[in-house]
Amino acid sequence: MTNRTRLFAAAGLAASLLALSGCKTKGDIVVDEGVGISAVRGVCPAVGVPDYTGDITLFRTPGATDAGSIDVTAALTNLRSTCDEANGGEKVLTQVGFDVLARRTDTRGARTVELPYFVTVLRAGRAVIAKRLGTVTVSFADGQDRAQAHATGSATVDRAEATLPPEVRNRLTRKRKAGDADAAIDPLAQPDVRAAVARATFEVLVGFQLNEKQLGYNATR
Repeated sequence: MTNRTRLFAAAGLAASLLALSGCKTKGDIVVDEGVGISAVRGVCPAVGVPDYTGDITLFRTPGATDAGSIDVTAALTNLRSTCDEANGGEKVLTQVGFDVLARRTDTRGARTVELPYFVTVLRAGRAVIAKRLGTVTVSFADGQDRAQAHATGSATVDRAEATLPPEVRNRLTRKRKAGDADAAIDPLAQPDVRAAVARATFEVLVGFQLNEKQLGYNATR
């Protein structure tokens, strides 16, 4: 369990809890030979699935958690996103899509199962500023034990809030020459710069909307 996941668990955020695995893409903050930042990331948020929320298990018997009582299992996969960073508007829209792969233990008869999911906007790695709920319907044919469905969601971020102040941006991107007094100083180690970067950092998190028992089952199985 990551530190961020522990933080959310302590805050009692249940299914929205988690940690987003970091990924490096074009525009991320990167260090250029240790003497400056060669690029500053854009306003589009990172997108990911929180720990322990990418799977859901339904049981036939209320309160049961043994393998013999499992009714339906499902996994969230193939998460994709698009972001309109270049539109110039005050709001930046991120649209997400993902597949749900489900399996049932009793294949008798046709059946549909509705599974709840969430799309959450996280700021500075800890503050939930928006959350939307949705439902994806998985349909099993008679005799079929596997089924697949597709779902979508969206989230908006304020462009101004996701943009670094010019003075902070300049401190990050200013080239430093070997021998300069601050050549060996990482600007991200400075508290005010680190805080500004955190405030301008947003993530869009997608996962199944789990209750406390379901989240605990995923975390301990």
